[in-house]
Amino acid sequence: MTDLTHLDDAGAARMVDVSAKPATAREAVARGVVHMAMATVTAIVDRAVAKGDVLAVARIAGIQGAKRTSDLIPLCHPLAITSATIDLEPVVAEGRVDIVARVKTTGPTGVEMEALTAVSVAALTLYDMVKAIDRAVVIGEIRLEEKSGGRSGHWRRAADGGEGHEQIPPPAGRGPGGGHVE
Repeated sequence: MTDLTHLDDAGAARMVDVSAKPATAREAVARGVVHMAMATVTAIVDRAVAKGDVLAVARIAGIQGAKRTSDLIPLCHPLAITSATIDLEPVVAEGRVDIVARVKTTGPTGVEMEALTAVSVAALTLYDMVKAIDRAVVIGEIRLEEKSGGRSGHWRRAADGGEGHEQIPPPAGRGPGGGHVE
């Protein structure tokens, strides 16, 4: 495990200085699950929830969450996000809604926190939209699935979803951040 980058030599919290890092294309994918009664998922799919279109509102909330991450997480850098997509997939038979966020930027630092925040805010919004009919909703399994760009290159969670992962080497002729090597 490497040293924590958000601590200075005295152990005080600090924002990491990324001013010398090159801007590279970066992308992160995060996932989460919102568990609820099958009847609640059915109401979402049927657009029978009194507050309105639950999936549309959660999607917009997730995008807004990605854009506002640096306002919520103290040491995150404000980033110019170039793309944020939120996919919500109701699974009625299993009483859940799966959420996947994909966030992109070109910059000196990654968008993992933005993708994780997007999933979290979309999940919280789902709860808010359905709490009147189902207070037993459980938000969980929020995790980073994949990230690319920057010095550490491409990382992906193991296919079995476990704690393992794979570091994916860059294509031939490209550096760790995906940039061309001269």
